Amino acid sequence: MKRLSIWSGLFFAAVCGAHAPEAFAQDDAARLGSVHFQTSCNEVAQRRFDRAMRYQHSFWYSAASEIFQEALNADPSCAIAHWGVALAQLNNPHSPVPLSNLPIGLAAIQKARSTGASTQRERDYIEALAAMYEDYDKLDHRTRILRYLAAMEQLAARYPEDDEAQLLYAITLNTSASPNDKTYANQLKGAAIVERVHARQPNHPGVPHYLIHLYDYPAIAEKGLPAALRYAKIAPDAPHAQHMPSHIFTRVGRWKESITSNLASANAARATKEFADQMHGTDYLVYAYLQLAQDADAQAAVADQIATYTASNDVVRVNAGAYALAAGPARYAVERGDWRGAAQLTVRESPLRHTLALTHFARALGAARSGAPDAADADVARLTELQAQLREAKDAYWSEIVDIQRQIAAAWILNARGNREAALAAMSAAADAEDKTEKSPVTPGPLAPARELYGAMLLEAGKPAEALAAFEATLLKEPNRFNAYAGAAQAAERMGDADKAKAYYGKLLEQAADSKSDRPVLAMAARYTGR
Repeated sequence: MKRLSIWSGLFFAAVCGAHAPEAFAQDDAARLGSVHFQTSCNEVAQRRFDRAMRYQHSFWYSAASEIFQEALNADPSCAIAHWGVALAQLNNPHSPVPLSNLPIGLAAIQKARSTGASTQRERDYIEALAAMYEDYDKLDHRTRILRYLAAMEQLAARYPEDDEAQLLYAITLNTSASPNDKTYANQLKGAAIVERVHARQPNHPGVPHYLIHLYDYPAIAEKGLPAALRYAKIAPDAPHAQHMPSHIFTRVGRWKESITSNLASANAARATKEFADQMHGTDYLVYAYLQLAQDADAQAAVADQIATYTASNDVVRVNAGAYALAAGPARYAVERGDWRGAAQLTVRESPLRHTLALTHFARALGAARSGAPDAADADVARLTELQAQLREAKDAYWSEIVDIQRQIAAAWILNARGNREAALAAMSAAADAEDKTEKSPVTPGPLAPARELYGAMLLEAGKPAEALAAFEATLLKEPNRFNAYAGAAQAAERMGDADKAKAYYGKLLEQAADSKSDRPVLAMAARYTGR
C-alpha cells in the first residue's frame, strides 16, 4: 500500500529510536501531555511516576508498567508504584482483563499493601483497584468491574480536588456501563466530570482520550469532536492518541480524517513494536477505506495485518489484535459483496471466542448469500457453540453479539432456501436486537449493520419502500456508510422516486470520488445521474 509505506517511513524516522519508550527524555511531556499524580515517594520516583501516568492515560501499558517499575527502583518504599503496575495490567479497561494479567495484577496489589503506603489517599487508591483483582478466580468480570466502580465512586467523592481520581472514576463509568442503556446516563455523567477537569488541565492526555470514549455512541458522538480534534496534538508520540480520534470520526462518517488518524497510529505502533495497537488501528483503517470504495488500499491494509500476525503471532492473545486479524479479511469480503470470498475465509485459531465467531459469521453469511445454504450450516452450528461457551463464561456482552450474528446468518440461510417471509421475520428480529446494544470499542462497527442487511433482504424480496426505511435508519445511526447509500439509492429507484434515487446515488459518487473500484453500484450510479 503506497500511502501506508510513505507514512511508515516518515513515522519510523520520527518515532523509532529517539522516541522509543526506553529512550524518551524526562521532559517528554511535550510529546505525551502533562500529568501530575501526587505521591509520597521520593523526588526521583515522583518524576518516574508522573511519566508512567502519561503513558497510562494513553493506554500505553507496556511502557507504563516498565516506568512504574523504574519508580520502585528509585524508591522501594513507593507502594503506590505497585498500584501503578496493577493499573497497567488492566490493559484497555473497555475489555475484560487478559487472563494472564490477573495474577500479576493481584500480586502487585498485595505487594502495595505489604509495602505500606504512607498516606491514606494512596491506601485508598490501592484498595479501590483491589476490587478488580481479588477473587478473580471466583467472580466474573462484570461483577468485579461494578465493585470497582463503587470503590472509585467513593474515592472520587472523598478527594474531590484530586483530578486523577476524577478521571479514573469517569472512565470507569464508561467501562461499566450497560450496552443496553440508551439514555447513556453513565457516559454523560462521566463526560461532565472530565469536561470540568479539562477546564483545569487542558493538556492532560486523559481528558480528550476519555471524552472520546465517553462520547463514542451514535446519539452523542458529535459532542466528542472537539476532543477528537485535539487529542493527537496533546500526545503525538502515543500510538493510541493517534488512533482514538477515529472512534469519533467513524461515528460521524468522516472517513478521510479516520484514514489520516489510523495511518499515523498504525505506523507509530509499528515503529514502537506495539503490534496489537497496530492491528487495532489498521482495522479502523480498513473500515474507512471500504466506505470510500478505496478497495485496493483496503486490501493492502488487510495484507499488512496478516503480515504483522505472521511476524508476531502472539498479537492474537490481545483482544484488539485478535479481533482485528479476524475482522480485516472478513470486512474486505463482506463490504464488497464478495460472498464466495467470505464463505472461504480462513478461521485463525484464537483463545478469544468472539473473534472466532466473527470469521464463522462471515463464512455463514457468505455461503448463504452465494447460494450455498447447506455449506453455511456448519458455521452456524459453530456460532451456537461459541455463544453457549461465552454465556457459560459469563461474558454477557459477547454472548449477545454472537447470538445476533447467529440470528443474521440463520435468516439468510432461510432466505437462500426460499423461506422468504420467515427469513424477513428473523432478520427483522436480529436488527431489533442489535439496535438494543452497542458496538465494542474494539471495533469500528459490525461487518455490516443488521438493519442494513435487513434492507438488502427486503430489496431482494421486492419491498423497496420498506428497504428504503431500513437503509435510512442505518444512515441515522451510522452516517455515510457506502452500502447504506447504495441500498437507499436502489430502493428509491425501484419505488420510482427519481429525486431521492438521484440524491443517494449522488452521495455515493461524491463519497467514492477518489475510488478506482469496480463495484457495480458505482457504474449504476454514474448511469443514473449522468455523471
